[in-house]
Formats: sequence, C-alpha cells, structure tokens
Amino acid sequence: MTGEEKPQRPKHELIFPFQPIPSNLQQISKMKFVNFASRTVILTVFLFCGLHAFCWGVTGHRVIGQIAQAHLTKKAKREIGKLLGHESLAWWANWGDNIKSDSSWDFAEHWHYVDLPGHMPKDSFLAALKLLPGKTLYTQLRDLRPELTNRSLSTEQRRQALYWIIHLMGDLHQPLHVGRHADEGGNKIVIYWFGQKTNLHTLWDSKLVDSQQFSYTEYANELQNLEEQDISQIQAGTLDDWFNESHELSDLIYDNSPAESKQGYEYNYQFKKIVDQQLLKGGLRLAMVLNEAFR
Repeated sequence: MTGEEKPQRPKHELIFPFQPIPSNLQQISKMKFVNFASRTVILTVFLFCGLHAFCWGVTGHRVIGQIAQAHLTKKAKREIGKLLGHESLAWWANWGDNIKSDSSWDFAEHWHYVDLPGHMPKDSFLAALKLLPGKTLYTQLRDLRPELTNRSLSTEQRRQALYWIIHLMGDLHQPLHVGRHADEGGNKIVIYWFGQKTNLHTLWDSKLVDSQQFSYTEYANELQNLEEQDISQIQAGTLDDWFNESHELSDLIYDNSPAESKQGYEYNYQFKKIVDQQLLKGGLRLAMVLNEAFR
C-alpha cells in the first residue's frame, strides 16, 4: 500500500545500556562519543520511521506472533523449530515489511493487501476477491501453506514461506488491508489523531495499537484470558470467511472515519475492542493454520 506513510520495514528497538557517571576525563570523552553515536542512530531511525507506516505496526505484528506461539501444538513447535531454531514467531513477524528495503523483493509489494469496493454482499465480495489479477494477500495465504510443508523444497524456501505466513496472517486481520482501491486502503484519507496529521491506514496500522502503551508481550498476555470454547469459536471458519470479516470491518471503519476529521479519545474508545479482537483473532488463527499444516 502507498500513501502518506507507506508500510515499510520495522527496526528492532534500539536499547542502550545504562551508563554510570564517569570518574575521569577519558571516560567523559568516550561517553560523549557513545552518546553522540546513540543520538545519531536514534535520530536516523526516527526520521526514517516517521515517514513510513507499517502493516499493523511493529507492535501489532509481534502481538499476533506472540499469541500464536502460545497456542501451537507440540508437533507444530517441533517442526517450526527446525526452521526457526530458537527464534519465535514474534521475532520474525515483521520480516515481510523488513524486506521492502531489498529491491529484489519488489515483486511482492501487492502480497500485503487486497483492494475492492466497499459494502459488497459476501457472495459478491468473494467472487470479486478471487478474480483479482496477479498475486495478492488472498492468493499468497492460500498458496504458501503447501510450500511450508513441501519437503522437496529447500529449507530456506520453506523458511521464507513460514515468514510470509506469519506476517500476512497479521495483515489479513488489519481491516484496511482489505480496503478500497480509490484511497489505497485508507492511505489517502487524512485524519488528525490528537491534532497530528496522519492517514486512516496509519491510524489503524500503528497509532491505535501504540496508544494502548503496552509492550507486545504485555498486550498479548492481556488478550489471552479465554475459555477453550472461545478459542475454538474464533478459529472456526475458512480463509474466505476471514477475508469477508475484514471486509465488513473495513466498511465500519470507513463509515466512521470521515476525511479531515479530528480523532482522539472517543475514537479510541469506539474501536479499541475491535483492535483487540483483530489482534487476538490474528494470533489464534495463525496458530491454527500452522497446527493444521504440521498435523
């Protein structure tokens, strides 16, 4: 998706260790250099990231990966471990955005979304979804699973299929990745979020999630207070059902997010439950997809 803040590759958080007060001028000199370098890196990352939006944002994708990790079967964990080693699903959840810095992956730009007209009945929506040209979010989520389990492929090919599935299951559950072509999934709709100019897509990718002020592990833990029957209900349905669900939610978002509108606490209150539900659904359904793949 493109727009004011195009989804791009997230960076891992930069964490600089506590530095004690120096006891001599040599230490002060060294510290000034470290602090200058640190500020330079932080400023570079800030300027870069400030110009780009993320698909669900770094936090949202990691929340989904963290939830999925907690609901894998023993066999799925074992098979995934052969591909990822000791690294988690959350660790790789943003790989699909990271590789946008590599021009050799430009062909995958359209894998992150589908754009269709709004307020379509389910049958019409699904028919149009399946007629979209080229490779899309829908075709890739449908076609990558066989690659994941195809042992005639190289380990690296199967590993990349897993990276994509982790990421794209997250994109599917951000409703504006099943948005409208005219505004590029909300990227062209200007919104003022607590007075700051942004766009509707970015608001849903990251700003609503980050406004909750949780780390991804805290957020994932808060969302998982569920009974087994609730989990089964969320995991029910098909890929087609999940796409239609996001389509209907995107209609709700568009209808309540007029261009140039000023949004803040009331909007957060109105949509927080949906944001939480979509992150939870993305994680539980990702787990189900992987559990079934490695059954």
